[in-house]
Amino acid sequence: MSEESLEGLESVRLEKLRKIESLGLDPWGQRFDDHKPIADVRGLPMPETPEGETPAPGPAVRVAGRIMLKRGQGKVHFIELRDWTGRIQIFVGKNQVGEAGWALASELDYGDRIGVDGTLGFTKTGELTVFATSLTFLGKSLAPPPEKWHGLTDLEQRYRQRYVDLYSNPESLETFLSRSKILAAFRKIMGEKGFVEVETPTMQSIAGGAAARPFVTHHNTLDIDLFMRIAPELYLKRLLVGGMERVFEIARVFRNEGISPKHNPEFTMMEAYQAYGDYHSMMDLTEALICGAIDAIGGGYERPWGDVTVDFTPPWPRKTYYDLFREHAGVDPTDHEALFAKAESLGIKTAGKDPDVVISDVFEEVVEDSLIGPIFVIDYPAAICPLTKRKASNPAVAERFELFVRGMELANAYTELNDPMLQEDLFRNQLAGQKEEDSMAKMDDDFVRALKHGMPPAGGLGIGMDRLCMLLLNRSSIRDVVLFPLMRPQS
Repeated sequence: MSEESLEGLESVRLEKLRKIESLGLDPWGQRFDDHKPIADVRGLPMPETPEGETPAPGPAVRVAGRIMLKRGQGKVHFIELRDWTGRIQIFVGKNQVGEAGWALASELDYGDRIGVDGTLGFTKTGELTVFATSLTFLGKSLAPPPEKWHGLTDLEQRYRQRYVDLYSNPESLETFLSRSKILAAFRKIMGEKGFVEVETPTMQSIAGGAAARPFVTHHNTLDIDLFMRIAPELYLKRLLVGGMERVFEIARVFRNEGISPKHNPEFTMMEAYQAYGDYHSMMDLTEALICGAIDAIGGGYERPWGDVTVDFTPPWPRKTYYDLFREHAGVDPTDHEALFAKAESLGIKTAGKDPDVVISDVFEEVVEDSLIGPIFVIDYPAAICPLTKRKASNPAVAERFELFVRGMELANAYTELNDPMLQEDLFRNQLAGQKEEDSMAKMDDDFVRALKHGMPPAGGLGIGMDRLCMLLLNRSSIRDVVLFPLMRPQS
C-alpha cells in the first residue's frame, strides 16, 4: 500500500476519532473491570431448549477485545471480537444498545478496542453470540490493520511489526503463549527438584563460560570496557562454591556472531548446576524438563516438525561420541592417518590441528545432521572440553553430553571440572593463540580462586530455550519464537 493510501486511511480514522470525542467519550479508553476472557465465556453452560421452542437467554456476560471484523445490516451490526484467549461474535442492535450505543457502533473500525455487556445466546444459524446491551469504547486504532482475511503475511514485516503480527495472526500469538508455558514448566519442575532461581551479571569484566565472540560495551563512571555475557556458567559455579547446592538461571545471553534460522545474537538459555551430581544426573533432568514442557503445552510426545514427526517419548537413547563417529564417518577416530584423510576429503583443513579438533570438525560435518533424535551424545574428546571432568578410566574422554534433535543441538552438559590446578592449566592452554576480541582471551583469576575454596563435584546443564521452542512448536526459524528478533534497521 502506498504512503498516500495509508495517509488517506489514517485521516479517515482520525475523523472517526473526532466523532467519538464529540459523543463525549474518551477515544483512548478507560478502566473496564470484571470482564471475562472470551474462552471462559464460550465455555459457560447454556440453558437447554426443548425442540421447537424459542431458545432461552443465556447468562449475562462482559467481554473486551479488539474488533477483527464488522459488518452492518440496517439497524444491526455483527462484530467479531478477539482477545488473547479467543474470538466471539457480538450482535449490536439499535433497539438493544440505544441511540448513544448505536452512534458509537456506527463509528467503530476494524482494530478498535471495545468492551461489551450483554447476554450470551445463539443466532438463528446456531453461532454463539453476545447480544450487546451496552458498549464501552476502550481505544482507537489509527493505523489501518492488515487485510482482514489474511493477516500480516510478509515475514519480515511480521518480525518488524510483531505488535501487528500478534493480533492479526492467531497462530503467532499462540506460539508465544505456548513459549511462556514452556518457560513456566521449566521453573516449576526446577523448583520441585529443589533448585533455586538466581540472577547473575549480564555485564561482565571477563567474557567466559563458552567459546564465542562477545559484544563489548563501556561503563562511563568506571571507565572500563565490559562484555555482555556469553554464558552465566562461571558465576553459577561460584554459587556452588558458596554453598548454594542447586541453582539455575533462565538467562538472556549475547554472542556477536551470525544470524540464521537457528541463531540469533541475543537468545535465551537455561543453565543449571547440581552439587554432588554428574552428567548422568543432567541427562535425567533434561529429559524431565522437556517432557514436562510438552505436558504443559499439550499435543503429545509425537510432534510434527516440518514434514516429519519427532517422537519425544522417554527414555531417549544414549550413544557415545566415538561410536557415532565410527558409524557415520566410516573411520576409527584413533587412526589419525585415516582421520586426517577423511577430513581433507571433506574440505576440512588439518594443518597444525590437534587430532581431537579434527575429530570435532568431522563430527560436525558428517554426524550431527544424521542425528534424528532425541539422542544424548555422550563422552566427548577431552581436548575440546576445557571445563569438563575427565573419565577416571580414560582421561582422554570428557564426561559431557549434547542432546540432538533433527541435527540441532538443544542441550549441553558436563560433569563439572572442580580441580583448580587442572582448570588453571587448561585455561592457559586454551588462551594460547586466542585473538584479543574472542571470548576467554583473558584468564578469569577470580574463578580459579573460587575453585581453590572447594567446589563440590557437580553436574552442569545448558538448554537453548529458543531452539527448544522451535522444535516443540513446529516453527522453522528461531525468529518465529523470539518476540523481537534482531533486524537490520530499515533505511
